Amino acid sequence: MKDRTVMRLSLAGLVLGCTTSWAGTLPAIPENLRPPATEMLALELAAKGVQIYECKARADEPTRFEWTFMAPEADLFDRAGHRIGKHYAGPTWESDDGSKVIGAVKARDNGPDSSAIPWLLLEAKSTAGSGVFSRTTSIQRAHTAGGNSPAETCGEAQAGQVSRIPYSATYYFYVSKP
Repeated sequence: MKDRTVMRLSLAGLVLGCTTSWAGTLPAIPENLRPPATEMLALELAAKGVQIYECKARADEPTRFEWTFMAPEADLFDRAGHRIGKHYAGPTWESDDGSKVIGAVKARDNGPDSSAIPWLLLEAKSTAGSGVFSRTTSIQRAHTAGGNSPAETCGEAQAGQVSRIPYSATYYFYVSKP
């Protein structure tokens, strides 16, 4: 009888531990960055790379210069730390399985760290292939670190200079509920 009780408690602990572990992967996201209720979380990936900026004349004031965002360049990693793809201009996320998704920003939030790039909600504009990104409908960027535009001066003397600022983030990929 005692062995059964211990076994039940162990099993309950294991199940509770798994539940707690899974619940921890769901992002604590501001309301405006949440995907529609018709979608569910399908994939969580860590990104490590750079945000690329170029010093350019402002379109509205050609005599003034500013750092202009050009593109991200990052590797994507699964929860086990294996590289499974890349993130680049578009914005595009491409898996090593050949599938990819291109997103468009729907909403943004400054997030809790003012020294990091904003958190985003993006909708899928297009998908390709038949792998992990092929059914993506929304993407969240959260838990960002770094990546803000350079602190260095951007003036006429620096025009055309490119700066690659390290960043990391967690990307959450959502699909339509069945």
